[in-house]
Amino acid sequence: MTDVRTPFAGPVVGLADVPDPVFAGQLVGAGVAVRPDEHARSVTAVAPVAGTIVKLHPHAFAIEGAEGTDVLVHVGIDTVKLGGAGFELLAAEGDTVAAGDPVVRFDPAAIVAAGYAPVCPVVVLGSTPDSVPQDAVGSSVPEGATLYTI
Repeated sequence: MTDVRTPFAGPVVGLADVPDPVFAGQLVGAGVAVRPDEHARSVTAVAPVAGTIVKLHPHAFAIEGAEGTDVLVHVGIDTVKLGGAGFELLAAEGDTVAAGDPVVRFDPAAIVAAGYAPVCPVVVLGSTPDSVPQDAVGSSVPEGATLYTI
């Protein structure tokens, strides 16, 4: 069993409430999403699981979990269009990380100002729809709290 932890503090929402059809339809995997404080100028997204960073972009990162669970954290919706503005990489592709290690720092207020949603899906890549427990949905979680166990 692997605990998938929240990358930062905030309210947890179901993927169906994410304003993107790919995430809402669970096309890349099942999971939940976390909303950062939209007025914050700096939020650090940390690794939700221990493992190796296999993909790292300013707006998203994927970790191949040490226990075989691959997790994607997508920082905001359509934020690739920002071209990295408002994001700072704190790790590198290929790095081995522990759950809770900083990966990306971002500016939710800048994301909102640019017209994008700052909500961050945290999904298990390749998992079947509705295969991730939704117990945390509707709650507000501190950084590092368990979002779900798979």
